[in-house]
Amino acid sequence: MIENHYDVIVIGAGPAGLTAGIYLARGKMKTLILNEGAVGGQTVLTHEIANYPGIEKISGFQLARNMKSQAVSFGCTIKSNINITKLSVNGDVKSVEVNGKDIFTSDSIILATGGKSRSLNVPGENEFKGKGISYCATCDGDFFQDKNIIVVGGGNSALEEAVSLTKYASSVTIVHQFDHFQAFPHAVEEAKNNPKIRFLMESKIIEFSGNEKLERVKIGNQITKEINEQAIDGVFILIGYEPNTQKLEGIVALNKRNEIIVDEHLQTSIPGVYAAGDSITKRYRQITTAVADGTIAALNSIEYINKKRANMAA
Repeated sequence: MIENHYDVIVIGAGPAGLTAGIYLARGKMKTLILNEGAVGGQTVLTHEIANYPGIEKISGFQLARNMKSQAVSFGCTIKSNINITKLSVNGDVKSVEVNGKDIFTSDSIILATGGKSRSLNVPGENEFKGKGISYCATCDGDFFQDKNIIVVGGGNSALEEAVSLTKYASSVTIVHQFDHFQAFPHAVEEAKNNPKIRFLMESKIIEFSGNEKLERVKIGNQITKEINEQAIDGVFILIGYEPNTQKLEGIVALNKRNEIIVDEHLQTSIPGVYAAGDSITKRYRQITTAVADGTIAALNSIEYINKKRANMAA
């Protein structure tokens, strides 16, 4: 059994976690970043990022690698592809058990566990992620200038983003599995009034195909069972979001969508435990918002530790 104490443990090594690590290490905090998957989180799946301030274009993999390198250069210890088997956050000393044997303790914890967009889980989807299939209109809309695209979904996000995508695309087809939308009436009305948008109701995409990039989709009608194949330049899947908070249930307060509830300082329901990035309650999920969250959580964590030490010394 290994026992190591750190000032702060960051759980998650996406943009929020890595940014927190950079600020913590520069603030002279002994910092450990633990990540259950590959470093970079969802960022590494992004083929090209063109809206990160100061950088014209960069791959998600390269941006994540740069962030990791920077965090390590400032003194962070990063352990990836591990399994967090136990988390204890009550009391002054927090502890994380890794792989059922190694125990790491800290004065503060930052939860940056991230999340993922819901998938259709149909053939071809994994192959064409970032190659014609996107889960973020704000991120990738301008890559589809004068293209024909599909938006999958029937909630507010799907309809609002479909309207937004008409700024770039020649045509937008909304494919929805039901005969009605789950969006607010004004969002439905705006989409229906847009001349670039058409609708395929009671329908589902059942297969993606292509060569180097997405070129075709098969769409099945739920009622007639008829299957049609059509050429397409891109598909935006906007059917919801899932935060990676399964292991946090009963540990910190979550909302009904299983997002971590935080205050204006990004502190959770437990003193000394902060959260940042895509796993917290928020409206917009971008790399830039994750980076901002990581900064705020780190600075507040440093302040928490310094106050705690000052009180102990008094």
